[in-house]
Amino acid sequence: MTPLPAARGSSVTHSKRRLACAAAAGVAVAAVVSVVSVGTSTAAAAPPPPGPGVDQIVSSPNMKQLANVPATAPLSGASSTGTDLAFTGNYAIQGNYLGFTVYDITTPSAPRIAGQVLCPGAQNDVSVHGNLLFLSTDSRRSNDTCESTSSSSGTVYWEGIKIFDIADKANPRYIKSVETACGSHTHTLVPDKAGTDVYLYVSSYSPSTTLSKCQPPHDKISIVKVPLAAPTTASVVATPVLFPDGGNAGSSKTSATTGCHDITAYPSKDLAAGACMGDGVLLDIADRGNPRVIDRVQDNANFAFWHSATFNNAGTKVIFTDELGGGGAATCNKKTGPTRGADGIYDITGAGDTRDLVFRSYFKIPRYQTNTENCVAHNGSLVPVAGKDIMVQSWYQGGVSVWDFTDSAGPREIAFWERGPLPDGGSGGTWSAYYYNGHIYSSDLVKGLDVLDISDPATDGAKSVRFTELNVQTQGSYAG
Repeated sequence: MTPLPAARGSSVTHSKRRLACAAAAGVAVAAVVSVVSVGTSTAAAAPPPPGPGVDQIVSSPNMKQLANVPATAPLSGASSTGTDLAFTGNYAIQGNYLGFTVYDITTPSAPRIAGQVLCPGAQNDVSVHGNLLFLSTDSRRSNDTCESTSSSSGTVYWEGIKIFDIADKANPRYIKSVETACGSHTHTLVPDKAGTDVYLYVSSYSPSTTLSKCQPPHDKISIVKVPLAAPTTASVVATPVLFPDGGNAGSSKTSATTGCHDITAYPSKDLAAGACMGDGVLLDIADRGNPRVIDRVQDNANFAFWHSATFNNAGTKVIFTDELGGGGAATCNKKTGPTRGADGIYDITGAGDTRDLVFRSYFKIPRYQTNTENCVAHNGSLVPVAGKDIMVQSWYQGGVSVWDFTDSAGPREIAFWERGPLPDGGSGGTWSAYYYNGHIYSSDLVKGLDVLDISDPATDGAKSVRFTELNVQTQGSYAG
């Protein structure tokens, strides 16, 4: 999270680049639930209705909570922060600054903890492939073990990727570490075309001359190759420079580019989209070890921090999110307005190396939050509805929103669910909200795992779509 000043105005600049570059936890559902009407646009004339009270749950009539599993020791307490989610079979895996939890979601209304691993290291974002789990560490640790402590040294420290064998969900085994420059804030799993290896595109940023392993300029990503037959031989095989000109220089309104925050790959289309602080990029990843930037855009009026990306199923659009305020600020209010801390919707036009990212519109939840509630666009996934572009998304204390961007210029919300402010006025809310095999799973920073159900004609077709594995930053396709 990187707090930044608010941006004003509305303009998008476009620059073309063709560059070679562990006991089961109890399940509870909140007793206080209110149902309110759904807003249809951030441009609605009527002011948003007042928000819920402290810890009160409110939702649109077509969305409800099925279950909540609170954070459980040893991954609970003051240092606990829920992060990203990945899915394999009947299991959901939730990252946490203290480690990760494996949930058995065979019965979505009654998930249970199948296993937990204590392994501190921010942010501990997760991805899975078969029996392998990959964990991102973006904080200086005394060593690469799960017993490490935080390190203040600028020369003697470790950060990067940890690899676990999760064949036994109750007892994951730590089998390998790979150190990467500036650590691993997030990573994206990209399978090769032969099925023998996976690549991890490691995103990190904010270099410093005081850090021996994170020196500026850091205008690159790290690529880790993992041979599936011998995962303990995983290593960094490339560090491609994506911004040979240094990227966005930054201003009082937008972040300078010193690396990437997140990359989403669409392997079957040989495409990836990078959210890189001050820049959004479209990448050709036909050569998995040598991604090439084919287009690049900036929005120096409204985007403070390019945070994440999502393709539509056809691969003809990209949603970029702006994490204005670094995820710790209250930006879902009248003062901030509807075009900052929002999603930017871009169409992909052209073909091959002449493809362009063309801005169409912004989307932001149409409900104001209080000035104690951190709220901004955050992680989400497609709801797999054939022929439609529908997304479920986290907004921290703004809750979970389901919205339709089939019309790139006219997005609209169709469902939502949220909690009211935390009792102490602190930061929290939903970090990631993803649709998996008929239900929405939300990782809350402080309240554990929530399972939600949406019942709406616009999304009901998604209930029959089944995946055996889901890493949202590695998009698959669906036919409905």
